[in-house]
Amino acid sequence: MSQTPRRGRPTQIPIERGVQDAAADAASLRRKADQVTRGGARAGVLGANDGLVTNLCLILTIAGANAAPSSVRLAGFASLIAGAFSMAAGEWVSVRSQAELSGGLLAELRRLIGRNPRLVLDQLVDVLVEDGFARDTAKKASTELPLDEDKFLSFTARTVFGVNPGVLGSPVTAAVSSLALFSVGALIPLAPWFVTEGTAAVVTSVVLTAIASLFVGGLVSWWSGNSPTRGGGRQLAIVVLASGVTYGIGWLFGTAIG
Repeated sequence: MSQTPRRGRPTQIPIERGVQDAAADAASLRRKADQVTRGGARAGVLGANDGLVTNLCLILTIAGANAAPSSVRLAGFASLIAGAFSMAAGEWVSVRSQAELSGGLLAELRRLIGRNPRLVLDQLVDVLVEDGFARDTAKKASTELPLDEDKFLSFTARTVFGVNPGVLGSPVTAAVSSLALFSVGALIPLAPWFVTEGTAAVVTSVVLTAIASLFVGGLVSWWSGNSPTRGGGRQLAIVVLASGVTYGIGWLFGTAIG
């Protein structure tokens, strides 16, 4: 007589494993947020995109004007050097200025806490209430933070002003990321001109830049939780449009002075 096979118990994930997975996800998210806040990720993405598009446009404009390959190489290399250092300097100044402004705001907040802690507490309570807390809960939460500790300053700065004292941004990280990735991006459309010239070099520059733009755009979209296809396609469209316009401008200019 056949017996009905017993159904096994549904597989359950141990609570400990679930906690570990959640902790790992949280740690990964904190690292990603830290990279974004410190400016390295933004500077790197901007540097790579600017290097790709800027140098491709320059190269195609000169090539469209029927300039000699040596002129294209010289102009492309000069653009790489000038653009990389310009981007690095701009990012350093931008992030440094932001960090100094945030630091000044924190110093002013610290003085205000010393002069009028009740005003700061009232502002903190109002913000918590706006975020959905009951007023009694907000008052209790704010008064439980000791006024003489940096934790109160840090919590108030983040909650009221949106400034994280622990992550004010690194000018060096932003500058180095921008310089390095702009150089890499600018080298991609320039590289074919060292091994070929004419139409072959033009086509190869556009194709290599398009592939790199697809990768960069897709990667950024994936990091953001969006569709890599959409992000890559958007970057590709920008490259194609910029290529056509700049090559056409170069061709018209070359025809006019030819």
